[in-house]
Amino acid sequence: MSGDRPEISYEQAREELVEVVRKLEAGGTSLEESLALWERGEELAATCQRWLDGARERLAKAQAAHEEKPN
Repeated sequence: MSGDRPEISYEQAREELVEVVRKLEAGGTSLEESLALWERGEELAATCQRWLDGARERLAKAQAAHEEKPN
């Protein structure tokens, strides 16, 4: 994940996303607050997905490099 690295770590994004979901499920927020939380949750979910995609790509490259080595 070279230039596309998210600004926060996967763990930070995941923890904040859990908190956003908790607040949305609890209710009691205004429509505007709910929409802002939803939008933030979408951003955090995308950040987590970028981290996971990057990790998957790194693992695939490492596996391919390992398989190319002669025994």
